[in-house]
Amino acid sequence: MIERFYPANDKVLKFKFVQNDEDFIVEEQAIKFSGNGSFLVLKIEKTNCDTWELIDRLAKFLNVFSNEIGYAGLKDKRATTIQYITIPKKYSKEIKLFKNKKIQILDTFLHNAKLNIGDLEGNRFKINLHDVEIADINHIQKIIKQISKDGMPNYFGYQRFGKEVVDNLAKAKDVVYGEEIVKDKKLSKMLVAAYQSSFFNAWLVERLKISKDEFELLDGDVFLDLQKDKLFTPKSITANILNDFKNSKITPTGLLPGRKVFKAVSEALKIEEKYDDMYIQEKGYRREAIVFPRDISCKYDASKKVCTLDFILPKGSYATVFVEYLANRNFS
Repeated sequence: MIERFYPANDKVLKFKFVQNDEDFIVEEQAIKFSGNGSFLVLKIEKTNCDTWELIDRLAKFLNVFSNEIGYAGLKDKRATTIQYITIPKKYSKEIKLFKNKKIQILDTFLHNAKLNIGDLEGNRFKINLHDVEIADINHIQKIIKQISKDGMPNYFGYQRFGKEVVDNLAKAKDVVYGEEIVKDKKLSKMLVAAYQSSFFNAWLVERLKISKDEFELLDGDVFLDLQKDKLFTPKSITANILNDFKNSKITPTGLLPGRKVFKAVSEALKIEEKYDDMYIQEKGYRREAIVFPRDISCKYDASKKVCTLDFILPKGSYATVFVEYLANRNFS
């Protein structure tokens, strides 16, 4: 498994970071709900309960198939999380009787569509770092300023690959190449997604090593216009392109190999084609190489040696990567 690389940080910090329901809190930043329609949106707070467990418990309680329940994003188990899900409006009365120690329904809204993956603006995180020395706070604040200015590498975090990373990726490759059949469709998709993600991370490391000061744009790069949410490839890297990137209006993207996906050309293709696999039959995607966290705050309790971070990330980005950037080391 390739190590995630953070070139803008020149110091390794040894603070303690643990995911649990007190030190890792995440809240989805919801899309605007219509206020009417045939779906009921549930705003749910849960502790030590991942999204799959939440859906299973609600499906059993309502006696419905799990695919009738919509969700905008997957949330970690070892955390306190607030997320939005949808159920058919006809179960409005039944859901009022739902009770669970891990799960609390905070609010409800009407909406005109079932929530699907990606139907959120982003996620807000509140994270506690422990055993942080006073001498390290200045460095953490320095790196936060750097991230605020230039963004951060949008790696897939360690959670994407599971605990047995090497074994999981080997198994995923066997699935892709038809040498192993996994009957559980959900598991099969997760394995292939991890396999695709490994190519993206490896590509991102090579691109970051081209220039250690900042991400260097190449002719043929595929960009995402963050305002229009559209991909485009400029004829060349002009001053306007560089300026838009520095002003967080556009960002270069990397390939998650698969079918029907927009690919780089020219100079950028020479690197990208090394991290492609034509055998993957799942749909391919492009992912932002650099993302721009916002509303970052950092508070320090010297008596407890605890640093509390509060920040918002775009959807699909990993808070653990943000923390790894500050520590300049991989956690798993």
